[in-house]
Formats: sequence, structure tokens, C-alpha cells
Amino acid sequence: MRTEFDAYWMPFTANRQFKKAPRLLARAEGMHYYTPDGRKVLDGVAGLWCVNAGHARPRIVDAIRAQAGEMDYAPPFQMGHPKAFELAERLVQLTPPGLNRVFYTNSGSESVETALKMAIAYHRVRGEGQRTRLIGRERGYHGVNFGGISVGGIVANRRMFGTLLAGVDHIRHTHDPQRNAYSRGQPAHGAEFADDLERLIALHDASTIAAVIVEPVAGSTGVLIPPQGYLQRLREICDKHGILLIFDEVITGFGRLGTPFAAQRFGVTPDIMTVAKGITNGCVPMGAVFVKQEIHDTFMQGPEHLIEFFHGYTYSAHPLACAAGLGTLDTYAEEGLLERGSGELESYFENAVHSLKGLPRVIDIRNIGLVGAIELEPIPGEPAKRAFQVFLDCWERGVLIRTTGDTIALSPPLIIQKSQIDQIVDTLRGALQRAA
Repeated sequence: MRTEFDAYWMPFTANRQFKKAPRLLARAEGMHYYTPDGRKVLDGVAGLWCVNAGHARPRIVDAIRAQAGEMDYAPPFQMGHPKAFELAERLVQLTPPGLNRVFYTNSGSESVETALKMAIAYHRVRGEGQRTRLIGRERGYHGVNFGGISVGGIVANRRMFGTLLAGVDHIRHTHDPQRNAYSRGQPAHGAEFADDLERLIALHDASTIAAVIVEPVAGSTGVLIPPQGYLQRLREICDKHGILLIFDEVITGFGRLGTPFAAQRFGVTPDIMTVAKGITNGCVPMGAVFVKQEIHDTFMQGPEHLIEFFHGYTYSAHPLACAAGLGTLDTYAEEGLLERGSGELESYFENAVHSLKGLPRVIDIRNIGLVGAIELEPIPGEPAKRAFQVFLDCWERGVLIRTTGDTIALSPPLIIQKSQIDQIVDTLRGALQRAA
């Protein structure tokens, strides 16, 4: 049967290029996708940073199938269903101490919007309604809704959409290739970049600032890893000035760094934490926001019959998503996947990725946990083209990678074996040599 391509306007895609030479995926299992003609493609990016446990895992598939037959939908406003509460209890067993309240969303973008609204509303409820300003970071990615692109700092995501939200500012990013190129794990230099927050506090006054939002590891901009001491310094500054600290862990959550969340890897607990992607292994759209009990309890006042927080979504705590989440947590636990991206496997991945150093046009390599980046020298006047050529070359040779600008990003499923790490890196090596 012939596939027609005209009607679908694809997201974050070079539509004209794609439709001239479509790259179609027909099924998936374990570490691999399969094309309609049966070609096997090794998944080097966990779908889109989300399929942490690998594809078509039986516990998750069975949970979704059973739930669809039992109850397809339940209204989340003024009603509940058992799996929503069961999943929340399971989730808060994984979070850092104190982050023990869960608000469900349907995506990372919605999680960010929810967190930003929570932060502003929290200050208003506690009598500091003038705290409305939000601080993001240059090169940050926080989804594609208006709040997310406002606090985000990726220019291409912002420039076509007007003035965005008022009252938003940005601290500088942490990328410093002159001092930190080819770092293994956290770079040694750059903790002082957190002090840029003090500059904005002096400019705007702390009494106007509600929250600061950062990705512990900036993913979609090209895998920028926090310098040693940087997140600790941000936490100190926020505490000093009564500002909420939000971690966007949509990418780093659920084992990507060898711990359940990046907050545990770095030893810094935020006030609010956003997640999605790995919460259901990418099988059913879902997100969540974790908040400290103090923030939750601040809203729990006034007459008990009144709504405390006027926010939510039709599909919050969707039964199929909750079932998928429970099946995902079972899979993570049974196979030790939330910790697998540390220790020996992390070292093996690190050494493999850094073996690409010295290849033509490679100007930096970064890694932590099971996430890595190879940054390439751009073709003059044609930004992103060199990395895209490498992407297409790898695809033709049976490996799926991801590119952002001229950076290649790797984030394989946590079930990956050493031989599959070798396959990804060897395929990349050939593609980089051909792209030179």
C-alpha cells in the first residue's frame, strides 16, 4: 500500500527534504527499530530521549492492553482512579526526600507550564504576589509552549513567535569549550557561571523573582553538562533570596545519568522538578511535576469544598498512561535500569565516545551517564549541515542518532550492551570520516 506524505506537517523536521526521501519506521523491539522493508536500525537515542527501557517491553505492553479493556478513560477533575494514586506513591519513592507531591500532565512542555504557574501562584498564596518574574538560561530547552520557549534560550525556538511572556530573563549558559573541551563527566571549570544569577537579582531585585528553571544537563541544545559545583551554587543563591529552584528533568529523569534523577546524581534537591518521557518509557504520553510538601501545603487552605489550584488537563492521570507508568517502574526495578547507566557501563560508554577524539572536524566531546555529545566544526555558511550529513549516513548504515545544530547527541536505551555501544561508535566513526 502506497503511503501519501502531503497531509502531515511534521514537527521539528525538514519537511521538504524528508518527503523527497522518507525515513519510515514500522515496528520496534528491544534496542532496534525496523523499517517497512525489514531493515534493522539500532536505536542510539532511545526514541527521543524517552524509551529508557527499550522497545515493546512485555510488562508495559501487557499493562496498557489490560487497562484499555478495563477502563479507557476517567475524568481527572473531582474524580480519581486507583492507578493514579498507586503510581504517585511509587514515583515519590524514587524522588529526593521532600519532593513527595505529584501533579500529572501529558508532556514535558505541559510539565514546565505547570511548574511555572505553580511557582508564581505559590508566592501569591503566601503573600508575595509581586514575585512574578521567571529566570531561565541561555541555550535552555523547556518545551514548546509559550512559557517554555519564554524561559528557554534556544534562539530558533523563539525568534518566530513574537515577544513571548513578559517578565522573563536569562542567566548565561555553561558551555566553555576553551577551558572544558573533551571533559569526561562534569567539567572542572565554570561553577562561577551560577553567579550570573546574582547579576539578574541586582538588576530586577529578588523580591520580584518567583523561580529559576534549568536543566541539570541541558539536552536538546547539545548536551551541556554542569560544571563541578555549579548546581550547588545555584541552590545556595536561590535559598539566599527566597527564589524557587526548578529542575527540568524531562530528559535526565528515570536513569539517564545512572540515578533515578539528576538531582541525586549531583546532590542538589530542587523545590520543583518536571518529568515526562521516561515516566512511561515513551509508550503513552505523560508528564508529571514533583513539588516539595511545603509548596503543596501552602495551597491547602480556605474552605475545603473549593478548588485550591485552578489548573489541569483533560488527560491528566489518563488510565492508560498510569498503567504504562506502573509497568515501566516494574521494568526499571526488575532489571536495575535506573542505576545501570553508572559504574562500568558508564565508563565503557565514555571511553567509546571519547575514542572519536582526533577525527576530522570533531571539536569537542562530552558525556555523563548514558548520554554523550560529539560537537562538529560547522560548514562555513551552512550551519547544521555537516551533522545532518552524519545523521543520514548513520541511518543508511543501520544506526539512529540525533543531531542538534552541529552536535551529535547519543542517549541509548538503558538496556544497551557493550557490543551495541561499539556498533554505534564504529558507525559514527565511519560517517565522520566520510563527512570530512
